[in-house]
Amino acid sequence: MNPENTACAKIDEAIAQFAIEGKVVERRPYGNGHINDTFLLVCETPQGKRKQYILQRMNHSIFKNPPLLMENLTSVTEYLRKIILSAGGDPERETLNVVRTKTGDCYYQDTGSNYWRIFLFIEQTICLEKVESAGDFYDSAVAFGNFQKMLSDYPADTLHETIPNFHNTPSRFRDFERAVSEDKLGRAAMAQKEIAFALERKAQTTALTDLLAAGDLPLRVTHNDTKLNNILFDAETKKALCIIDLDTVMPGLSLYDFGDSIRFGASTGAEDEQDLSKVELDLSLFEAFTRGYLEGCDGSLTDKEIEMLPMGAKLMTFECGLRFLADFLEGDVYFKIHREGHNLDRARTQFKLVADMEKKWDEMTGIVNKLTHC
Repeated sequence: MNPENTACAKIDEAIAQFAIEGKVVERRPYGNGHINDTFLLVCETPQGKRKQYILQRMNHSIFKNPPLLMENLTSVTEYLRKIILSAGGDPERETLNVVRTKTGDCYYQDTGSNYWRIFLFIEQTICLEKVESAGDFYDSAVAFGNFQKMLSDYPADTLHETIPNFHNTPSRFRDFERAVSEDKLGRAAMAQKEIAFALERKAQTTALTDLLAAGDLPLRVTHNDTKLNNILFDAETKKALCIIDLDTVMPGLSLYDFGDSIRFGASTGAEDEQDLSKVELDLSLFEAFTRGYLEGCDGSLTDKEIEMLPMGAKLMTFECGLRFLADFLEGDVYFKIHREGHNLDRARTQFKLVADMEKKWDEMTGIVNKLTHC
């Protein structure tokens, strides 16, 4: 059997295990994700109705323990479903819905050790790849804030840490230091300015973890990948509807989610922009997101969390720069590259954004204070 036929057989094997409605009449690759293999299934019920599903083969080279990942995801989405129902919402559109196998499991492991899952397809939705207006960014902030609010009473410490130290900035800094020390490919000489920039800010890396350890910041359920394209918007109203891509849902800090959104959405330049003069923090977008996030959280954040919002933005940006730089030094083994020095360019944009945040620190803190007390 050729590889293509083998792959189709595995897909058929997986589909047959799940309790979906109707007969599959169409299946095709779906979306532009880079981690999991995703397919749209179109089914026809005996009554002649159409029902659609998302089938995914999970990437177990990145997510080392898919069963624990699915335990997190299923527990959180079932909890959200109850919250949404109690508020009079539509849980089939406002959260992901895991389709169980015929034996009641939330995933299926095939004979080739691949892990599969199925979600209900949420129809009449769109996904935005970049911030097109302050309104889009505000709406995304309300959605992520509401996600945090709905899960504010969920016992975060019962979730598995499926990627250890994912947003542990001191741990990421140690990884960076090791990459510099080993300098496996002799690339450190090409990044002396960036290495120095990072080393000068070592003392700041523990700002959030120290507060967590002291009990001054609460452990939360966090999404950990709060980019705009991880929200489905209603195609008709254009309002944020559902948070998706919950593979990295883990225990963490609300500041991780806030900060990563600012890093990704409030920069005036692309993540790999080579002309650093184009990269700075857009304060109007920072304000739009902060306003929306606070409104979405609706009083569920502590005063200390709100006070540390600017630090969350800075540290998540700095951490991402560290990861890009370490990967460059180690030979581009984690992040995909499309040109020579791509990860170094990415590190430079993140560090430029950090430097601009430092210049605008008073404005950032002033915005947070204004929105808190208005």
